[in-house]
Amino acid sequence: MGTAPDPLLDALRACVGAPHVLAPDAPTAELEPYERDWRGRQRGRARAVVRPGSTAEVAAVVRACAAAGAAIVPQGGNTGLVLGGVPDSSGTEVLLCTRRLNRIRALDAANLTLTLEAGCVLQTAQQAAANAGLWLPLSLASEGSCTIGGNLATNAGGTQVLRFGNARDLCLGLEVVCPDGAIWNGLGGLRKDNTGYDLRHLYIGSEGTLGILTAATLKLQPQAAAQGCAWVGVPSLEAALALLALAQRQLGPGLSGFELMGQLALQLVAQHLPTLRPPLWQQWPYCVLIELSESAAPEQAHALVQTRLQALLQASLEQGCAGDAVLAETLAQAQRLWHIRECIPLAQAQEGLNAKHDISLPISRIPAFCAEAEALLAQALPGARLVNFGHLGDGNLHYNVQCPAGADAAAFLRQHEAHINALVFDCVQRHGGSISAEHGIGTLRAATLPRYKDAQALALMRQIKQALDPQGLLNPGRVLVRA
Repeated sequence: MGTAPDPLLDALRACVGAPHVLAPDAPTAELEPYERDWRGRQRGRARAVVRPGSTAEVAAVVRACAAAGAAIVPQGGNTGLVLGGVPDSSGTEVLLCTRRLNRIRALDAANLTLTLEAGCVLQTAQQAAANAGLWLPLSLASEGSCTIGGNLATNAGGTQVLRFGNARDLCLGLEVVCPDGAIWNGLGGLRKDNTGYDLRHLYIGSEGTLGILTAATLKLQPQAAAQGCAWVGVPSLEAALALLALAQRQLGPGLSGFELMGQLALQLVAQHLPTLRPPLWQQWPYCVLIELSESAAPEQAHALVQTRLQALLQASLEQGCAGDAVLAETLAQAQRLWHIRECIPLAQAQEGLNAKHDISLPISRIPAFCAEAEALLAQALPGARLVNFGHLGDGNLHYNVQCPAGADAAAFLRQHEAHINALVFDCVQRHGGSISAEHGIGTLRAATLPRYKDAQALALMRQIKQALDPQGLLNPGRVLVRA
């Protein structure tokens, strides 16, 4: 007997056109890019994959799903790390992919704003700004495939947070399709609008559980006249913090990046991506990448950047917070150093599955946290390897645990991941931190969140969810566990 026809599929085809709806019996090769997360941790099964090409089509899809009582999972570039944008295994959830919403709607150079649709790839947005002689200061390792809607839905961070803030801080307006199919147009590029509740901030970071982001207005910056960077070997985390304080004093607001990389993280890059050749990693337990941006007159900017970085490095060597350093002389050298930093996740993936932790801490507590967590892990799991790197300037560590060398990574995770997570997260809580800094909660952390989130905060979040999505159809089970 064949499968009974699904009236919802016909309704979705009427909304977006038959070529843009994939039924459950479509070839696996067509469905898998949508149903499997990019790390390969989960393969779900969608009731349908629908790919609207406009905000009006998104609204029509949402209304059709609401009428059918069908849950919707919004998905952008499918680069998330917490399983928030792939369907579960029930076969009941409609996956709504926003990648066809990829138009640049407007660039207002005088207002320093860019209005674009949610499916625009971040790199495309960066290039649109650059073509106008401007700069979008949001940069992630996945910028060639992640989308603006996903960046905002998860309040993405990246390497420029120290100076410009998270995605939230770069957004001036949103267009959102609500759970009943109504459209909220809040795309005005105003820096000041004190006319009631700030709905924009409610939707940013909500991971598709309150509405579907279809467009955004982002802040731009004038392009820096010059950028330079230095790679510094440091003897300890305490020294790295002393170097950060020194850089903040000497470089001021021009300090746009301060990245920390542990020795094992760089060892994996050297091992799996040998053409990159990370400097200094064998001599020092940690390396730091410092970026300085300068807005002086172009003919002076490069020399000024080099002079200021040289002065910083000299002072750091004299004060003992740096052991050795490499100063990029050209833009190409600086880009190569950044490429090493950005390839750490790729090198770690090639080493095998690992327990990932995207945590934030008060910067002052990072050395104490790392010392305590490392000791606990060494006692509980001898031989487990720590891949510690991240955005030290804003207190965000990617504190990942790799299985012992030569062990079966998948078996190690099955046996120990829950214990590792509890050990790390309990330690984060003791030091006043958060279990998610920039990756979000998704389904991966939803059941864990109540243990570490204030109970009243969770109660308020549930009230907001109930008020805006009373049917509970938008990304159910993500962020908040199902009732």
